[in-house]
Amino acid sequence: MTEARDVMDVDVLFVGGGIASLSSALHLSNLIAAHNQKGGDKKLGEVTIAILEKGFSIGAHGISGAVMDPGPLKELIPGFLEKGAPLEGEVRKESVNLLTKSGKIKLPVTPPPLNNHGNYVVSMSKLNQWMAGLVEKNGVDLFPEFAGVEVLYDDGKVIGVRTGDKGVDANGNKKPNYEPGTDLHARVTVFGEGSRGSLTKDVIAQFHLDEGRNPPGFEVGVKEVWELPEARVEPGEVIHWMGYPLKSDTFGGGFIYGMKNNLICVGQLTSLDYSDPYVDPHREFQRVKTHPLVAGLLKDGKLVQYGAKTAPVGGYFSIPKLAFPGGVIIGDGANLFNSQKIKGIDLAMRSGMLAAQTIFEGLVDDDLSDVRLAGYATAMGESAEIKGLYKVRNFHQAMTRGLHRGMATAGMQYLLGGQVLSERLPAHPDHTHMKTVVEEYGTATPSSEAVGDIKYDKQLTFDKETDVYYSGATHEESQPCHLKVKDLGICYGECSAKYHNPCARFCPASVYEMTVDESTGNKTLKVNFSNCVHCKTCDVKDPFENIQWVPPEGGGGPKYTLM
Repeated sequence: MTEARDVMDVDVLFVGGGIASLSSALHLSNLIAAHNQKGGDKKLGEVTIAILEKGFSIGAHGISGAVMDPGPLKELIPGFLEKGAPLEGEVRKESVNLLTKSGKIKLPVTPPPLNNHGNYVVSMSKLNQWMAGLVEKNGVDLFPEFAGVEVLYDDGKVIGVRTGDKGVDANGNKKPNYEPGTDLHARVTVFGEGSRGSLTKDVIAQFHLDEGRNPPGFEVGVKEVWELPEARVEPGEVIHWMGYPLKSDTFGGGFIYGMKNNLICVGQLTSLDYSDPYVDPHREFQRVKTHPLVAGLLKDGKLVQYGAKTAPVGGYFSIPKLAFPGGVIIGDGANLFNSQKIKGIDLAMRSGMLAAQTIFEGLVDDDLSDVRLAGYATAMGESAEIKGLYKVRNFHQAMTRGLHRGMATAGMQYLLGGQVLSERLPAHPDHTHMKTVVEEYGTATPSSEAVGDIKYDKQLTFDKETDVYYSGATHEESQPCHLKVKDLGICYGECSAKYHNPCARFCPASVYEMTVDESTGNKTLKVNFSNCVHCKTCDVKDPFENIQWVPPEGGGGPKYTLM
């Protein structure tokens, strides 16, 4: 028997409360208010706009590097500084370094793609919190702690989403506090779930939106916020590096960004197309903190907050079709990220604003057909942000060649407008790049020294469990696990034999733990789902695509305030 559910009808539904959705909802509500103020025959009545957010609050899951190009923000909120935008500082000082194990080579000139003068260091969680206040003042309904778990289709069209049930125990039984999810029906559904969104994946597959496109590519960023005893980094100061501790065939790099009140954020990005099954992005981040460049700045400081997320770095050719019957995709979920510049906030905001413009015009003309929504994709293609992305269309593909060859190729691309060897270099899914342990190390038992293991002193370097504590991550323990392992036989058999269960290493939150019974030799995979910080690395990198990330009960996950 089908369970009766409440149905809520809205005009425009945003799935995900990140910067793309907030920018879109703010712009749409501003356009509607300005239009109605003018009057005329096509005056709109009440337009209901709602935002679903799976986190405890708007901003609780907001995390980015982050240096922001303020172009879209200036257009969306003129006088944003005077209106109290929570920016950490304007970039006036920056450097780029190539690290060796104990030294550095500071580049004499900042490469043009990394020139951030005039941009702003921001906390994504703080910026989202501030934007949420503006959106709510405009009459937009915000629904934190509600996770979208299913796309609703009717007659070949998206008609909304279903939110997750609450009060279900680990075995799927209803607890006394059980509440069924709600079906939200919308004239237009905007998917702004962020990187590797679970419902966005479903929509892309349903409508074949990635047909003819490169597969998406990702980096995982691991980040901490530190409080220093004195001002060692100016608010807005930017320090970038590449090289150590990553191997030359693994692309990535790190950053330190100056914040207000003697705070800094420090982080490391690791491209998930790496081949070494023993790569541990969290460990590599801890290792780089022991480098003199970083350790000197962190001396006598204290850890304040930790987080991790994936960034969609596949580039121009990985962008799916942006519109489909009943909705559109915006932000990171559409792979809108410029990996050469290490920027995605401006692209996310621009996509949200242009989607809002298209939806507004459709509301005015009472036409939200497929053809009308496709105007959003056309507008994005004509934007300065997408034109800039096209100029670096082969950057990520070049980086799969390793740091040195990749940088040489990228330099040629920059001079030639993005084209080297061919208009479009091929790409392969991240999970296909991993080598077996024997292929990588020449032995089935690599040493701790060979894989780069370190000891954590809990003053400068921290194990994953300690860092997770600083993320604020919590989940209702008595609920179904939201990390779906499709076939445990693969975990105990082929994955163990070939790759030594890399999920225990690539997860930056110690979610996956393989234990062995010494008396029988039997293995057990323990999934510590309460540790999960919703980065989606497991959904991307598992070599057998054996792990599927789905949303947990709404309100679970990290509780970021500074990230």
